Amino acid sequence: MRTCCMWLMSASLTVVAVLVITAGTTGCSGGSGGKGKGSGGATTGTVGGTGGGGTTGTTGGANSSTGTTGISVLQGVFAPTGTMTVARTQHTATLLPSGKVLIVGGDSNDFLASAELYDPAAGTFTATGSMAQARVGATATLLPNGKVLIAGGSSPSGDIYRAQSSAELYDPGAGTFTATGGMTVERNGHTATFLPNGQVLIAGGVNLGGVLASAELYDPAAGTFTATGSMTVARYAHTARLFPSGKVLIAGGSNSTEALASAELYDPAAGTFTATGSMTVARYDHTATLFPSGKVLIAGGEGDSGVLASAELYDPAAGTFTPTGSMTVARVGPTATLLPSEKVLIAGGEGSSSWPLASAELYE
Repeated sequence: MRTCCMWLMSASLTVVAVLVITAGTTGCSGGSGGKGKGSGGATTGTVGGTGGGGTTGTTGGANSSTGTTGISVLQGVFAPTGTMTVARTQHTATLLPSGKVLIVGGDSNDFLASAELYDPAAGTFTATGSMAQARVGATATLLPNGKVLIAGGSSPSGDIYRAQSSAELYDPGAGTFTATGGMTVERNGHTATFLPNGQVLIAGGVNLGGVLASAELYDPAAGTFTATGSMTVARYAHTARLFPSGKVLIAGGSNSTEALASAELYDPAAGTFTATGSMTVARYDHTATLFPSGKVLIAGGEGDSGVLASAELYDPAAGTFTPTGSMTVARVGPTATLLPSEKVLIAGGEGSSSWPLASAELYE
């Protein structure tokens, strides 16, 4: 399997009404990011509750249609903005209620504990408090009280890099990180999804013991993690997408031997996972975007045959995936952002040549 790390670091940014951080790829929500150092070898950037790729805004500019595929190439809407205080990749990016964006951790030839805030009004980055532990590929989830939960990821441990069970909370009012309860298992390449009941679902990942099927719930009121039902399949580098019903779609990923096409649903009321229809193409490090219609767009990633341009739609009513138009460029680890127009901005990632991509396109 390809290592889709983006070790080419940059501190520069571009903006497209959404904030696109060129130094790294993470998911988006849950989407998934590039893989990094650590036990078992891989990690995704987020997922779940917040993705590392950007925040939603209003698009503009001209775009040229590709015709019948349902994908348009985005043109003429990128412009430089401020530079991060530290070049980094495989970090997280979380939109705060204030409108600022919290950038945390990542790699810059060494694992980072530092964090910074992007102010879209000023177009500048300023340093904020640092984490207690340097992390690459952690998840970042915005909680209702405005704090941000940073969980797991990979950190240096002696002469090796290993998955972590520790977690921290960022308080935007104080600009500081404080420790919270640790996860029940060390995890890298997991997802984190904020549930309507106020808890955060942590699912899957990988550590020195192998690929994980286990899942757990973080209770912000108690500051603790407790085990919940396990997934039907052990996986990492998957996606997790919350439905309005409160259920969570877990799709794809890898078992460290091959890409997975299987998918499952987590029911928070029962605390259980059940299998649903499988994707038409096995993939990991892809994106998953929820439409107002309730359908989920799965795009890109990597399969056993290489980097993918294909995309598909999951219909929760039927419990099935069906192919849709393919992207103009094959991408692994891109970001996907639903725009107010209900188009989806697909940006960056790594192409078939194993180099990071600056291109972007629209799904409509």
